[in-house]
Amino acid sequence: MAEPYRVEMKGISKSFGGVRALKNVDLAVRPGEILGLVGENGAGKSTLMKILSGALQKDRGQILIDGKPVEIPNPRAGLELGIAIIYQEFALVPDLTVSENIFLGANPGAVVNWEALHRRAGEALTKLGFDINPRLTVRELSVAHQQVVEIAKALTRNARILVLDEPTAVLAPAEAERLFELLGDLKWAGISIIYISHRLDEVFRLSDEITVMKDGEVVGTMKASETNTSEIISMMVGRELATLFPSREVTIGEEVLRVEHISVGNRVKDVSFSVRAGEVFGIAGLVGSGRTELVRAIFGADRRDSGQVFLDGKPVVINSPAAAVRLGIGLVPEDRKTQGLILEHAIRTNVTMPCISNVMRALGFIDFKKETEIVEDQVKKLSIKIASIQDPVSSLSGGNQQKVSLAKWFASNSRVLILDEPTRGVDVGAKVEIYDLINQAVKQGVAVIFISSELEEVVGMCDRVLVMSRGVPRGFLEKPDISEKNIMRLAVGEEAAS
Repeated sequence: MAEPYRVEMKGISKSFGGVRALKNVDLAVRPGEILGLVGENGAGKSTLMKILSGALQKDRGQILIDGKPVEIPNPRAGLELGIAIIYQEFALVPDLTVSENIFLGANPGAVVNWEALHRRAGEALTKLGFDINPRLTVRELSVAHQQVVEIAKALTRNARILVLDEPTAVLAPAEAERLFELLGDLKWAGISIIYISHRLDEVFRLSDEITVMKDGEVVGTMKASETNTSEIISMMVGRELATLFPSREVTIGEEVLRVEHISVGNRVKDVSFSVRAGEVFGIAGLVGSGRTELVRAIFGADRRDSGQVFLDGKPVVINSPAAAVRLGIGLVPEDRKTQGLILEHAIRTNVTMPCISNVMRALGFIDFKKETEIVEDQVKKLSIKIASIQDPVSSLSGGNQQKVSLAKWFASNSRVLILDEPTRGVDVGAKVEIYDLINQAVKQGVAVIFISSELEEVVGMCDRVLVMSRGVPRGFLEKPDISEKNIMRLAVGEEAAS
């Protein structure tokens, strides 16, 4: 006889104004089970989990914990029922210590016994298998260790239902492996886990069952062992995907960008490379390899200690992002929320920001008709789900925010596009659309620099790849030698296979 469910959500419906976000959604997880929850951006996953946590209220439906109907009017009530959600953007206070974050809101009393607090925090972290100094501030921790602190915080509050939203989005492969081990331990301890991710290889590796959502409804739930990636993708996007990486027939032209001997402190050490028109040039390496620091220095966002940038063979001075934009260089940064977008500004403002001069009339007035045409064209091309171009970017899902950060550079007609993790937090259907857009750009002669932590993307999209390790260039790969194995060998300091 199957074990009873730890949590059941039955017939959950939710609307925002006239938009139906969820329609009769059923979801269930047993103790000691990992449920993979997948779907495109806007499928309703986050709304459903916010209802489970108490952050949103359902319009209709029923929630049961251990077979008993419950109401969850607010997140505190959710925590008291043992429900904890770890979002992609952590809910930690950077300037408080690890101990303070773990027990924040736990009401230690009028007088805090700091030694006891640090000891209890240390014990909670050790129990998870991590040696993290509880006296450090969260700001001093790696992203992986911040995530561990989030999990420790949840478990010290007796969480029995743990929801993780894109937990490996900013983790290195080794850090992700440690997280997977930890989730396995929590599963065997009887914790019910809901694992949300666009990385289907992880979902299949971890999950006992997989629930697929599309357009606010559950398309199906099946055992992970009885389905496959192709079937799940078809259910998510409503169509067959013959191949994840669209074929590209492009004649690579002359050199557009060349950088020589770029150094940035100890983070980037003497890097040189060139990119040609119509080429997708990849930069690969583990977290901390200096990929992001390198392209930020090229773009003028960070100051470099040495090195020279050339466009069309001529030296250029790039001492600020504005200078780079004037020269036709665009950068989609890895952190869209703090660096790529102004979240509270309108979608239209964000899209036309780099090309504002193209929509200006005499005396500095904006041609709103022309601006609207540009923005609506990008919204259509990138299939951005919006209600109005006047809405703030913050009103969009994470995947649609990422599309806006791409749209601003596609609209600016940049000659060089630097894409740092362009598909992070984007569902598989949207990824294919972004790959198509990159292919369209290179067909028009754009030189693309492509950075991704997903090696499958690097192999599938790039014509050449520079592999870095600890700020040092370790080697270049060209087709057909671009493979995950060769990239990893260079990234860890070995020679590529011949």
